Amino acid sequence: MSRLRESEDEAALFRRRALVAGVAVALGVLVLMAHYFRLQVVDHAQYQARSEQNRLKVRPLPPTRGLIFDREGRLLADNQLAWRLQVIPERAGDVAVALEALRPVIGLDDADIARYTEERQRHRAFQSVPVKLRLGEAELTRFALEQHRFPGFEVVPYPLRTYPMGPALAHILGYVGRISSEDEARIAEKRELREAYRGTSHIGKDGIELVYEDQLHGRVGREIVETNALGRALRTVERQPPVPGLDLYLSVDARLQLAAIEAFGNETGAAVAIDPRNGEVLALVSLPAYDPNLFVGGISFRDYNALNTDPERPLFNRALRGGYAPGSTLKPFVALAGLEYGLRTPATRVPSTGAFTIPGSTQRIRDWKVGGHGMIDLRESLAQSVNTYYLSLALDLGIDRFHDYLTRFGFGQPTGIDLNAEAVGVLPSRDWKRARFNQAWFPGETALVGIGQGYNVVTPLQLAHATAILAAGGTVHAPRLLRSTRAAHDAALQPAPRPAPQAGVVMNPAHLQAITEGLVAVLHGPTGTARAVGQGSPYQVAGKTGTAQTFGLRGGTYRESEVSRKLRHMALFMGYAPAEAPTIAIAVVVEHGGSGSRAAAPVAKRILDAWLLPPGTPSTVGDAVLGLPPAEAQPPDQTEESAEADPEAGDIDATDGNEDAADTSEPVDPTDTEARDADAAAEAESGPP
Repeated sequence: MSRLRESEDEAALFRRRALVAGVAVALGVLVLMAHYFRLQVVDHAQYQARSEQNRLKVRPLPPTRGLIFDREGRLLADNQLAWRLQVIPERAGDVAVALEALRPVIGLDDADIARYTEERQRHRAFQSVPVKLRLGEAELTRFALEQHRFPGFEVVPYPLRTYPMGPALAHILGYVGRISSEDEARIAEKRELREAYRGTSHIGKDGIELVYEDQLHGRVGREIVETNALGRALRTVERQPPVPGLDLYLSVDARLQLAAIEAFGNETGAAVAIDPRNGEVLALVSLPAYDPNLFVGGISFRDYNALNTDPERPLFNRALRGGYAPGSTLKPFVALAGLEYGLRTPATRVPSTGAFTIPGSTQRIRDWKVGGHGMIDLRESLAQSVNTYYLSLALDLGIDRFHDYLTRFGFGQPTGIDLNAEAVGVLPSRDWKRARFNQAWFPGETALVGIGQGYNVVTPLQLAHATAILAAGGTVHAPRLLRSTRAAHDAALQPAPRPAPQAGVVMNPAHLQAITEGLVAVLHGPTGTARAVGQGSPYQVAGKTGTAQTFGLRGGTYRESEVSRKLRHMALFMGYAPAEAPTIAIAVVVEHGGSGSRAAAPVAKRILDAWLLPPGTPSTVGDAVLGLPPAEAQPPDQTEESAEADPEAGDIDATDGNEDAADTSEPVDPTDTEARDADAAAEAESGPP
């Protein structure tokens, strides 16, 4: 019985265990079925998308950058097909070893590896990273033979930005460069920018390339490619082509630009030419310049260091940012203010005895002609550049009216040109000096600003803009470089929008006519300071020479041959032509040229000739004009000297305790507005160091 009992107990235990096991198996099957149901039904769409992502790859298609042309359709910025080597790090194994092995294959150097290392930090392991740009034919051939040794590396084509005219338009066009970490941070802030720059390696860095980046860049396309398990492309499933950027047509005339550069010879300086009828910039020259092609693929340390340490500062845009004392080129505007405020008439005669004594002071400011010019009216005050006339007029105007009137011509403010980083210069006032130096304004300072010295600072662009306003009869046209755009090669040109002109700067046209007559006498009158330049001209030029000191004399005579080049006067010229119906207004600065009539006026006349005379016609300004003897050797009535201290009465003390406001030779970086404003000497007399 006991054995039977034990058998029944074992059978019951087995049945219970079998039941538990069966339930467990059933539950497991149910859970497995539920999981399968979730995978195949509930999460079907999600896993199907993942599968498609593994099978299909989306590749961005960067757009072709828009081209840039001058007003006549001459190509200024182009795209050429080039080849670059790039790598996907996660597929390349030990990239460092591979890069070392690539040195003899494609001529990889330390600078290339350093750039790759920097780029790698901004990319994920599965993203392509450029290794070397602009591979030559020999390098392409060697890599093709050795490619099996370098998994993950591939050669791909890309459009390379080129500038056919090299340095000639560098300070207008700017350049493109590789997208930097700063660029990426800015792009990452906006979703639309992130999408717009997928697959793009370059971006506008300066000039037109920067200002019109949105128009030039275009719109990124994409293609969907089916791949196998190894990631190799099998076929293109879908392709949305990129949209090229807009082509830009500028107002600049490349022929005139080259003529302006040639007119300077080996001199350093700047020139800006504007069409006064509409504000179009015809030429903008800053010399010396640099080759923007150096920056496109990433400039080498050696090349950049050479540019950055060059004492002539080729990277600095003098036309847009150089700060110069306007000297006597400011006199037409001061004279016009005197007419408009009723303080002078064209016939008003002012005595010039050779020196001007500031009321309430024993100090005198000497005129450039010993013994003076006699009784001078408006016309002769401009023709002979008589300081006495403008010293007294400035005191009659007062600093408040002086500032308010010259503001109408754009001094002391941006012109609004479509370029980046324009300097504003300095148009001094009581409030400006109080804010800058915490000092009161003194009458002697008013006298100095009346002859374009003291705290006055202008850029060549500002001076050209103000001159264009005179030439346009008092109508203000904001300077513009973009003339029109084109969406495709066969599309029609679309005029670029422009700010509306502003009229009413000059209240009485007769006053402007009187100024023009005086400016014509500068080049075509018997006593004009630049009459040697105007001789033989088939058209009349209305212009004004200017000479601005770079250092102050402490009782002595300025002799150009006895000072170093860096201490010679700045030479300036402003003018427009033809005088009766102007089509071009111009401002020229020749750094340390010595005299406006000998250095700047001939350069300006050659530029005017290139614009107004038929192509191929030689300039009326011969080499003899450019080769005049030094200032002290000329007859007194043929050169224009800036105001100096009278050796008999002591030094100029027009600033009443702030003598550095009148003269110093300490250079100030014109790119630093605060530093440039900090000292009137660097502001008003040194220009860019």
